[in-house]
Parts: sequence; structure tokens; C-alpha cells
Amino acid sequence: MAEQTKIPRRSFFAGLGLVAAAGVAAKLAPESATSVLTNAISPQEPEGDSYRLTEHIKKYYRTTTI
Repeated sequence: MAEQTKIPRRSFFAGLGLVAAAGVAAKLAPESATSVLTNAISPQEPEGDSYRLTEHIKKYYRTTTI
């Protein structure tokens, strides 16, 4: 029974270590690398008189993220 509880606990701590390492790596990454990822994820503005991504809409999106 003790061996069964050690394996999930070890995998939990290993996963926690990976998440922590990824967070540190993202924090220490050069600004150019993180801005490239941000630009790749952000949607492009459409042409014409349709929806515009303005500053107040960006602020709203930032406040609604978890």
C-alpha cells in the first residue's frame, strides 16, 4: 500500500517541478522571444469598418482573463 501512494506523490512533485521550471524559463527568456509568441497568438485586425481592437477592448479582455 505504501508503494502505491509514493508513485502518484512522486509524479505530482515531478510535474510541479516541471511547471516551476517552465515558469522560471519564461520569466528569464529574452523579451524578443516572448513578444514573438505574443504576436503569433494575437489576432490580426480585420480590414474595413467592422470590429476594431481598441485599447479599451484590450483592457476589457485583460480584466476577464483568469
